[in-house]
Amino acid sequence: MKSFKKEKMKKTAIKLLIFLIPVLSYAQSGYDPILQSIEKNNTTLSALREQTEAQKVGNKTGIFLPNPEVMFNYLWSNPKTVGNRTDVSVTQSFDFPTAYGYKRDIADLQNSNAEYAYEWEKLKLLLSAKNKVIELIFYNAMINEYAVRRENAEKIANTYKSRLEKGDANILEVNKAQLNLTKIETEMTSLEAERIALISELKRMNGGNEIFVEQNEFIISPLPDNFDSWYSDTKIPMLNYMKGQIDIAEEQVKLARALSLPKFNIGYMSEKIIGEHFQGVTVGVSIPLWENKNSQKFAKARMKTTQVMLDDSKVQFYNNLQRLYLKASALEKNLDKFKQSISTSRNDTLLKIALDKGEISLLDYLLEIGHYYDAVIKILETERDYELAVAEFMAIELL
Repeated sequence: MKSFKKEKMKKTAIKLLIFLIPVLSYAQSGYDPILQSIEKNNTTLSALREQTEAQKVGNKTGIFLPNPEVMFNYLWSNPKTVGNRTDVSVTQSFDFPTAYGYKRDIADLQNSNAEYAYEWEKLKLLLSAKNKVIELIFYNAMINEYAVRRENAEKIANTYKSRLEKGDANILEVNKAQLNLTKIETEMTSLEAERIALISELKRMNGGNEIFVEQNEFIISPLPDNFDSWYSDTKIPMLNYMKGQIDIAEEQVKLARALSLPKFNIGYMSEKIIGEHFQGVTVGVSIPLWENKNSQKFAKARMKTTQVMLDDSKVQFYNNLQRLYLKASALEKNLDKFKQSISTSRNDTLLKIALDKGEISLLDYLLEIGHYYDAVIKILETERDYELAVAEFMAIELL
């Protein structure tokens, strides 16, 4: 009987371990598993993927020859002695031949740009998800920190209740201790509400699938040693998209030039009447006078505008990324200072000993421990802000 119970407990333990594996993997592996799950399950990305594929098919339309035209004429004669006439014609019209090569090139470039646009939208969504994970880790850390504070506050409140019963404390001190405990518990409730909201939002982004983030401390992400070297080696989807737009505009200038050349029409024609049959080739040419007037000028103006937009985008991206790099560097330095400062001046234990020995009052203890708590919170906030800055700066690595 005992061996059966042991075996059952063993199986239960194994099942529990298997259940915990996803949670542990999220807790230990950082952001990647969560972002990979969201990329796989996010319904917005799925819709964007389908939209991109549809757009790529649409880009390939209108690049082929127009449909051939078949005509049939049956004409009654008057007088009838002449006989009826039957006409049949099959014709094919087409632009100047080089136009179709340009159309294919434009379609290929547009399809490449559709992928760049999709990658950019995916990057923004994954960055948003990563920011939420960073915020969630922050709230996990805050809740963990406040749990320690609550435990300490409960001990103090219980101690002063006991001292009040023994006549060793007054009701004002008891009220202070209880108020301190209530304040911490209220703050924990607010933190837990924020945490639940973030979990719910991540679940939505993960296609309704649960995401577990048990991590309650940051694994600080490193910054590149040199910004300019990093930037020169980085490919940014939106800049690639703008470069693609310039290539498209250049091809459209060539296409406009080709479309301004004569169009052709070639085919077969047959005419039958009583006792006679005529058949042969028909050839036609359209003279380009008015239809495409100003089309080349418009295409060149559009190409120039796109080039100006690309130049502006390069400047904006460079300055924004440099700003984020400098911000993250400053936060990293502040974080190191905070950590060094708090590691050399940990007064929480000394203050508790002094309070227990009656060397300081409860009010003095609460004031002094408040300074220490503020420093701990400041470190957590700086870690969060640093991770958010690095996440935005290094967002390109999410692709």
